[in-house]
Amino acid sequence: MSTTQANRTPFRVSSSAGIDAPAADVYRMIADYRTRHGRIVPPKYFSNLRVEAGGYGAGTIITYDLTAFGKTRHVRAEVTEPQPGRELTETDHDEKIATTFIVEPAGDARSRVTIATELFLHSGILGALERTMARSFLTRVYAAELALLGEQLTLAV
Repeated sequence: MSTTQANRTPFRVSSSAGIDAPAADVYRMIADYRTRHGRIVPPKYFSNLRVEAGGYGAGTIITYDLTAFGKTRHVRAEVTEPQPGRELTETDHDEKIATTFIVEPAGDARSRVTIATELFLHSGILGALERTMARSFLTRVYAAELALLGEQLTLAV
């Protein structure tokens, strides 16, 4: 994917969950890459999370290793905040993959969190296979990440 997007089409996978914590607390957990975000990434899929620059929200540069389908690849991503306090995006510019965290209030002490990734996949039969594999993998990752997010915020209370 690092060469070109010429013969590829955008594909989006997302999952959402209710979290028993106020939206501001949830967002802080996600945006704090120095001390808190590492607690919500499932170790089965992510390792070696490091902060190269920044550390909280926009301007943060992170690196990590992602294990998928038996292979591990090193990722470098830039964090932006399209809507500070509500939406945070990690962009892997090499692979043209963006993962967005959206935090919405769902009452005084509850939030709805959506994790969504947009990536570019082939069209045709190869694309159908890529879409099936990406959806299956990312759905498992998001379920684990959302569960860890809920657990960590419960521990913080």
